[in-house]
Amino acid sequence: MIVNKLSSFILLLLLSPIFLQAQKDCHCEANFKWVKETFEKNDAGFEYALQQKGMAAYQQHNKDILAKIKKATDKEQCTAAMREWLLFFRKGHHAIIPVNDAAPAAKAATGAPEMLALSEDQVKQGIPNASTPLLEGIWTTSSYKIGIIKKDKGYKGVILASGNPAWKPGYVKLNIAADSAGVFYMGDFSANKFDKAIMIGKNTLQLGTVFLKREYPVFSGDDNAAVLFAKEMTTSVPFMQQLSDKTILFRIPTFEDYAKHDIDSLLKLNDALLKRTENLVIDIRNNGGGSDVSYYGIIPLLYTNPIRTINTTFLSTPLNNSRMEGFLATPGISDAERKELTEAIQTLKDNPGKFVNLNKGKTVNIEKLDTIFPYPKNVAIIINDKNGSTAEEFLLAARQSKKVKLFGITTFGVLDISNTYVVESPDKQFKLGYSLSKSLRIPDLAIDGKGIMPDYYIDKSIPDAEWLNYVLRVIEQ
Repeated sequence: MIVNKLSSFILLLLLSPIFLQAQKDCHCEANFKWVKETFEKNDAGFEYALQQKGMAAYQQHNKDILAKIKKATDKEQCTAAMREWLLFFRKGHHAIIPVNDAAPAAKAATGAPEMLALSEDQVKQGIPNASTPLLEGIWTTSSYKIGIIKKDKGYKGVILASGNPAWKPGYVKLNIAADSAGVFYMGDFSANKFDKAIMIGKNTLQLGTVFLKREYPVFSGDDNAAVLFAKEMTTSVPFMQQLSDKTILFRIPTFEDYAKHDIDSLLKLNDALLKRTENLVIDIRNNGGGSDVSYYGIIPLLYTNPIRTINTTFLSTPLNNSRMEGFLATPGISDAERKELTEAIQTLKDNPGKFVNLNKGKTVNIEKLDTIFPYPKNVAIIINDKNGSTAEEFLLAARQSKKVKLFGITTFGVLDISNTYVVESPDKQFKLGYSLSKSLRIPDLAIDGKGIMPDYYIDKSIPDAEWLNYVLRVIEQ
């Protein structure tokens, strides 16, 4: 393809707005009008969503959101309302990004954080004598050392030391209620809520998407499954680990551009081992996507038969085409690439308002490789509901191999409408991300809103930390 798929905009953190900034400064209603008009004219999925849901539902949605827009008293409320408006169309590959127009205000998202004076000694003194692990103690995650104490029928986690200057010792970093639900405050002070605090093994605590490692007291005898699961879920870079003489684990937390080098390096370093080992487990849980080129090096290892990839079409509008024109200024672009881009741009301009196939009109590309490696013989890919975009594109390609089976639960479902483009509002208060392309899989194999189902469903009776052991039992039989 001429244009690589950009990173999924499934999860976007609020940039810190000025606390209680007046509506007259963020011009919420005017910005919503701009967002609505820009999206309707240029988004590749707009008409498709209307076909699916109907004009009456869309008009009612506009009415409901406009009421919220008119009531918005600050930039944060305005942002939330516009993001809710976008969800009518699909779950991802769109965004509303507030632009910081003043010095960052670290505590803007929640006001002044809760304070609780607490020292390491006080935490240690308050830990009950118990042979089984409790929540009380000293925990670490990324840049923080956190003391957790029992408080108000639940628990509070207080900063003891921080590598983030916005978070001072004594700030309350997390709250866990009596029913085990709670909130972990992120680096920008936004609230990351979770339904249940889960102890994994004896020394790992899972709070939604956040994992804490126990520093004191450390309990011995932690099981290997818990240790490996914590390693998998906290890594930001891919890694390989031999699980047995029959099986290798390849953990890939992201397909972002920066991960390609690490993925390819691991494949090269372990090439001989991979090609003499019977089983390969690729764990992509929570991998939200990135760039297609990041997974290209994996495909030859899985390959058994020609892989069919369905192409996309691009909606031609002046604004959309300007993105393609911008690629002509890319440093180091070759003459051949410049020629190809120029021809593509002209094709788009010749078809205003239409969906244009830039792959020479072909519906499908067929990839044929010369070699089928006997090993790995079996490839298990572990998936979950956080997989989207490029991660789903990888699965569509991989599952065409006779070696591959998918394990887990249905993916997020955000792939058909893609290639996100970000533009700035006229008053420079907001940025809108929308999509330029639509897959030719629609409607016969739509992924958006549906996801990709596993071959082996892992039900809720199997804890997350035990998924890998379940997969091993299946493929090593």
